[in-house]
Amino acid sequence: MDQVLERQSAPETVPEIEATLNYLVNDGVKIFTEASGGGAPDKRGGTTDPRRVVIRNGRPHAGEFVLDRGGFRFVRHDTRVSDFFDEDEIRRVYYPEMEALVKAESGASRVVIFDHTLRTADDAVREARKIREVVPRVHNDYTEWSGPQRVRDLLPDEAEALLQRRFAIIQVWRPIRLPVESFPLGICDARTLSTDDLVISERRYPNRVGQTYAITYNPQHKWLWFPRMRREEAIVFKVYDSEKDGRARWTAHTAFDDPTSPPHARPRESIEIRTLAFF
Repeated sequence: MDQVLERQSAPETVPEIEATLNYLVNDGVKIFTEASGGGAPDKRGGTTDPRRVVIRNGRPHAGEFVLDRGGFRFVRHDTRVSDFFDEDEIRRVYYPEMEALVKAESGASRVVIFDHTLRTADDAVREARKIREVVPRVHNDYTEWSGPQRVRDLLPDEAEALLQRRFAIIQVWRPIRLPVESFPLGICDARTLSTDDLVISERRYPNRVGQTYAITYNPQHKWLWFPRMRREEAIVFKVYDSEKDGRARWTAHTAFDDPTSPPHARPRESIEIRTLAFF
């Protein structure tokens, strides 16, 4: 029993690990993701570039992260949601919680939640519940074009006025039931991400085509993860900011195969919320 407890708790204190992250090569091959709609895996195009990288444990430094500097914040945040597989409860309980959290963390005066995604590393649960797979590919969810376009899509009557001032797209990620033992979220310090690392990738839906950024390898990238995250913990991170004054605008992130995962690790289950934040 003592050995099991030690195996499960040790990764929370280990200072760093080495793991493989899947970057993309900008070699002219079409990069795209064709969204499945849940249940089935997404179809992806592009040349994968697996790289062994050092990933630092962010827990000992949790208080040092600033949203406008590194692009993300790690927060303790309780939720009143009892069942994250209940769509109505998510919208009724979780959406207001996340609106308040994003306002508090970003200083935005208005936050509009427009999407949420449940993910699991368990194929059987994914198929049965029609939810999405984890994404083991380094990416950023919006581009210079698709960030403003999302405002036009979602708030067409207000869009042109809203786009005259600063806005951001801010996401919140958390486990939904058990502590994360497999495929945690790795996140890159935005200060180490260059615009030269960003490559447009099409995101294809049945009714529209959006854009994300695929990320090419750069040895300057500094990666962090928060081992064994629990449902009362969350990562708040920016995937678009219209302000170009040197603050963080993009935050590369990815699920990855964690070498410290225990044998027979429970598959990761998580939710991410996407919001428009207006200032």
